[in-house]
Amino acid sequence: MRTLRQIAVVSGVAFALAAASAAAHAEKLTIMVGGATKIIYLPAKLTEQLGYFKEEGLDVEILSQPAGVDAENELLAGAVQGVVGFYDHTIDLQSKGKEVQALVIFGQVPGEVEMVSTKAADSFKSMADAKGKTLGVTGLGSSTSFLTQYLAQRAGVPSTQYTLLPVGADNSFIAAIKQSRIDAGMTTEPTVSQLLKTGDAKVLVDMRTLEGTRAALGGTYPASSFYVQRAWAESHKSDAAKLSHAFAKTLNFIATHSAEEIAAKMPKDYYGNNKDLYVGALKASLPMFTKDGKMPADGPETVLKVLSAFNPSVKGKHIDLAKTYTNDFVATPVKTAAK
Repeated sequence: MRTLRQIAVVSGVAFALAAASAAAHAEKLTIMVGGATKIIYLPAKLTEQLGYFKEEGLDVEILSQPAGVDAENELLAGAVQGVVGFYDHTIDLQSKGKEVQALVIFGQVPGEVEMVSTKAADSFKSMADAKGKTLGVTGLGSSTSFLTQYLAQRAGVPSTQYTLLPVGADNSFIAAIKQSRIDAGMTTEPTVSQLLKTGDAKVLVDMRTLEGTRAALGGTYPASSFYVQRAWAESHKSDAAKLSHAFAKTLNFIATHSAEEIAAKMPKDYYGNNKDLYVGALKASLPMFTKDGKMPADGPETVLKVLSAFNPSVKGKHIDLAKTYTNDFVATPVKTAAK
């Protein structure tokens, strides 16, 4: 006759096998990232690297598009279940009759930097000098284009007096600066650090910190986030909760580990042969991340103010901000074990 201890062991093994089987047969979830190598979107790949998706019993595939607007289109087409992109898309889409909701807020600030080409720096000392200039953005309709237009307008330069040029991110952005196709442009880490190291560009507007963001935009500006179609969140509450929990654990990991420890978890192709530069870029970026994935209290109003200033789709429209995000899936605090 089996002892209680033996029964417990057998039951434990059976439970573990059942859990492993459930994970193995979990429906694949695809998440599109608006530029996976950008540090503003670091939690997406880091969650995968840390094994937190698997811990939640999820089978997740991370894909990348160079601009957030492209990722958004994939979501609306039903090609992916979620997007890691800027929160402002949820407001823009609601104005167009599309219900999209941010479940986890990664960044309490944009993490974006307006970089001016060193060649143009003498005549381009602030956004008030944007008149007649060509400004680089990742894509037309992207968050970088929203923010660029707002910064210029706030400095007294209407959108009719400069040119927006979509140049993508990373190496394509660097090439646009070096080839003088743009006078200035908005980008993120680690591209910012690469341009500063080579001396090809200088910082014009820095939104990597709360202080810099409040000076530039007038308040906290929640940016990088995980968002889904509201109908999907309602019909897939378990998956939505597990994804949100996995991301929240990663944000806790980021808050409790050094830039060096975080970089050590990332794939080598994210930093190439210059790990020191990547670590430096991470150090400059870590203050941007939330610790728990929750929406900053004053965030949605600031984003709405920015979009209402120039976006014809949003201007004058009633936006129900409560439908653009939820803290429900990250309401329970999480702690991560040392890894």
